[in-house]
Parts: sequence; C-alpha cells; structure tokens
Amino acid sequence: MLALHPLVILAIGILTVVLLITRLKINAFIALISAAAVVSLLAPGELSTKISRVADEFGKTAGNIGIVIALAVVIGRCMMDSGAADRIVRSFLWLLGEKQGATALMASGYVLSIPIFFDTVFYLLLPLARSMHRRTKKHYLKYALAICAGAITTHCLVPPTPGPLVAADNLGIDIGVMILIGAAVALPASIIGLFLSGWLDRRLSIQPRPLGGALPESEPLQGQQLPALSLSLLPIALPVVLVSSNTIVNVIAKGAAEGSLLSRVAGITAVLGNVNLAMLISAAIAMWILKSKRKLTNAKLAQIVEVSLMSGGIIILITAAGGAFGAMLKEAQIGPAIEHLFQTQGTGQPTFSRGLMLLLLGAFIASVMKTAQGSSTVAVITASAMIAAMIPSTKDLGYHPALLATAIGGGAMICSWMNDSGFWVFVKMVGLTEAEGIKSWTSLVAVVGLASVVLSFLAAAIMSIL
Repeated sequence: MLALHPLVILAIGILTVVLLITRLKINAFIALISAAAVVSLLAPGELSTKISRVADEFGKTAGNIGIVIALAVVIGRCMMDSGAADRIVRSFLWLLGEKQGATALMASGYVLSIPIFFDTVFYLLLPLARSMHRRTKKHYLKYALAICAGAITTHCLVPPTPGPLVAADNLGIDIGVMILIGAAVALPASIIGLFLSGWLDRRLSIQPRPLGGALPESEPLQGQQLPALSLSLLPIALPVVLVSSNTIVNVIAKGAAEGSLLSRVAGITAVLGNVNLAMLISAAIAMWILKSKRKLTNAKLAQIVEVSLMSGGIIILITAAGGAFGAMLKEAQIGPAIEHLFQTQGTGQPTFSRGLMLLLLGAFIASVMKTAQGSSTVAVITASAMIAAMIPSTKDLGYHPALLATAIGGGAMICSWMNDSGFWVFVKMVGLTEAEGIKSWTSLVAVVGLASVVLSFLAAAIMSIL
C-alpha cells in the first residue's frame, strides 16, 4: 500500500468524520468508528491488525469512561424525578433573592450541568425562568440565557460529562484535577455570559410566546415535597469531594515512607476517590432519595434506572469511538509530523511558546469540528484526541494539560448554530425564531467559549513563565 504523509492521513480522517455527519447525516458513532477504520488502514502497521486495533482501542476507552457516563445518567435522572434538582434551584433563589433571579438560574445551571446533561438541565430550569418572568414582567430572554451561561460551560469543561471526561483521559489528566481546573475556568466564563445575557435581553427585547406543541410547562413542586438541600446536594458533592480528596492526598503523600500514616491515608483515598466507585456511591444515594421521596417499589425504581441507562448507551458508544479514532491518529505518526511544524528554524523561540500554540490549535480544531458537525461532545473528543496524538508527553507543554483541555472545551462552544441540537432546544423551548436564536444563543455561547479559551491561555502563559 502506498505510504501517505501523516498530515494527509489526518486530513482524510477529519474529512471522513465531517462528511459522514454533515453531508450524509450518519450517526456520530458510525462516523467516528468509520473514520478510525479508514485512518488505521492508511497508517503504518501489519495489515492483519489494522481493524482489530480499532476494536482494541474502542474497548480501552469504553473501559475508562463507560461506567462513569452510565452512572452520571442515572444520577441525573434520579435527581430530577426526586425533586433534588428542584430543591437546589429554589435554594439559590432563596439565597440570592428574586431580584437576582438570573444569577440564581446561572448558578443552578452551573451546578446541575456537572452531573446532568445540558438539554436536561435546560428543560428543568426553563419553567422556573418563565414563572420568574410572570412575576417580574421583564427579562424573559435574560433568564433563559442565564441558564445557558452556567450550564453550557460546566457541560463542556467539567467531568463527568463525556466531553471533558474523555479529554482528560486522552491527555492523561487526573479526573480530580480536571474537575477543579474545569470548574475554575467555567465560573468566570459563566459570569461573563451572565452579563452578556442582560445586554442581549435589552437589545432584543423578546417576550414569551406560545410554544406551539412543545413540552407543557410544569408547575414547581411544593416545598414540603422536596428533599432537604443537604441531601439534594449529596449526589453532586460527594463524588467531587472524594475524587478531589484523592488528588490532594496523593500530592501531599508523594515521597512518604511506606507504612507511614500518610501512605495509609493515600491508600484509603485511592479506593474511595476512584471515580468509578465515587460515582457508584453517588448513584446509590440518588436512587435511595428517589425511592424514598416517591415511595417507589424496587421494580419501578429498576425501570427508571434501565431507561436512564438506555439513553446513556449511545453516549458511551460515541465517546469510545472517538477514543479509537484518536488512537488511530497516533498510529499514523501524526504527532511527530505536527511537532516538525513547530520546530524553529533557529534558536531563541522559547519552548513554552510551542505549548501555547498547541493550546490555540486545540481550541481552533474544536471550533472547526463544532461548526462542521454541531456536537460539542464530539468536537471535544476529536480535538483532544488529535492534540494528544501531536505531543509525545504533556510534560513538555510548560503548563498543566488540564488548561489545554479547558481551551479545547471552550473552542467546542464557539459557533453553535442550526446543526447543533442545543440550538434547537433553546430556540423551540424559549419560543424564538431561527434568526433570534442566532442573535441570542449563538452569540452567548460564542462569547462564553472564547472567554474559556482566553482564560485558559492566560493561565497557561503564566504557568509557562513561572
């Protein structure tokens, strides 16, 4: 077989994904696994193993992230049905006051979108936004956009949502560190989005319209029916605390003598802080809350969990196919070829500048993929896999690779338009025209994504200099 240049193989892989998804409307899983097979066939290696290695890498990625994604789906469904999510929203409103209703909705979206997917969070919070507008008689678009400002950032930057989860796996980032840094970048980006929401609301001045057959608005549950706030927060807070504690203890205990107290504590946190066990414990708590609040039988609870897991299956397939695609790009020796592009013709270019260029390149690739095929998750998975194939070691970056992942997540928010399901969720549920959706949703998500990239770049530049 004629040997192709690695960059030609990269171009063929990208075109395969984009054309299958955008032109032929093929499911993202089929498109990604097909692209992985094409790249593998073109890459060096024994012909007899070129397809089997695709399956091997698919299995590795599924093993790394499949349990977490499946449990995250169960946690999200249980929190919605038990009223735990509603309790968190109401608590934000009580804490901040109705005058700060947009801030409360942004904060609610920011927190809830960590374990719950964006579409679900928006469905949950929009009735509260419409109800808030009925009381205030103003700021309808601001309330709706504020939800998005908080929810879309954590959806793209903070595990266990699939995009940042797989990006962390591709780039070899500890999940606890990814959660902490992703949340740190997402918060100021969400606040920027909140201010932009107010400006767009004043500029467009949109009022609620009949939804015309969309999902009916639901009345909020009575306060006495909802679980306590501490109990409602537990499924979200517990895995974050356990996984983060493991990360912190490992850093402190590094170099500790075997058998010492620190070493024994590190062993315990390594078990409890394993993301799979932490999420399993969280899912068990969420299921118990749902069962006790709704007085469900075991059979009914099992039915709810089964439906949740079915919805998570396609997400696992897509993410694992994306991992296989990235692994095949590595087999094609794209990393050394890209590295050659960043080599200087002489001396004097600092090493850290190449790392920063890779950060911007990752954000650019993610934004191109987002523009082409619409899914932020697919864009993050694809871009992180490509960048991982371009660098021999993340230690050579000059900054923490989690900032590279957040830059990629920010790029995956830019240019959300009519091929993005999130665009249509927002437009149809809020009651906007397509043009109004472009002016409001697309503008907001682009600014929030760009802010995430800029914040990641600045933090990486400072770390590189220090």
